[in-house]
Amino acid sequence: MWNSFNTGDYSGMIAETISLKGFNDDEIRAYYSRPIGKETYGSILLIPHMPGWDEFCREAARRFTEHNYAVIVPDIYCRYGTGTPVEVSGRMRDDGGVSDESVMGDSQACIDFLRSQPQSNGKVGVIGMCSGGRHTFLAACSLSGIDAAVDCWGGGVIMAEEQLDEKRPVSPFDLTEKLDCPLLGIFGNDDKHPSPEEVDKLEAELKRLNKNYEFHRYDGAGHGIWYYDKPMYRQQQAMESWNLTLEFFDKYLK
Repeated sequence: MWNSFNTGDYSGMIAETISLKGFNDDEIRAYYSRPIGKETYGSILLIPHMPGWDEFCREAARRFTEHNYAVIVPDIYCRYGTGTPVEVSGRMRDDGGVSDESVMGDSQACIDFLRSQPQSNGKVGVIGMCSGGRHTFLAACSLSGIDAAVDCWGGGVIMAEEQLDEKRPVSPFDLTEKLDCPLLGIFGNDDKHPSPEEVDKLEAELKRLNKNYEFHRYDGAGHGIWYYDKPMYRQQQAMESWNLTLEFFDKYLK
């Protein structure tokens, strides 16, 4: 998949910030990238991780667009004002976190937006890393219009009773039966959140329910293996799992 393009083909994209109606009809910001010169294309919702609407998420959006996808990245923390991603996410944490209801409402609005675009082929995938991986799993089990989902090291999919609160009232794991699309999981075996034991438990439940899924688990890797700006980056595992992700989306969205 990487470097699989034909050097004679035209390549172009538009990437910009837009606004749309999100949860509770709030006006939210989103980063939206899409190819130029393609008749139709599949679409991807990328749900941000911590620290939110950051440079990595925008670069990841453009990488997917290089592979002929329209991608939208909502600013799920926009209700906490503006500033650098670290400043905004800090205010979010001080408030006890963003609510699942808000993130799911913004996500559904973005899915509907992607499907409504004239060059959409009608297929939409969802991906997220870290907390965005948790939100991706939650979306795949609770929202409509999702054709494929990729959970990248999503912590908090399995939650104990004492971890639930008003903003996160349900453990996504408890909704696994409602998963209604193919799921790809990318995990490091040295991760603590989710731990290998939690990934084992999730995989066992997916098997029990006969869900369409595939998990890839990497030795010598922990959390955040795609984050090249951090020591947790793992080049070999990152590139292999990027290619697996592109192949997965190509299979279900093109």
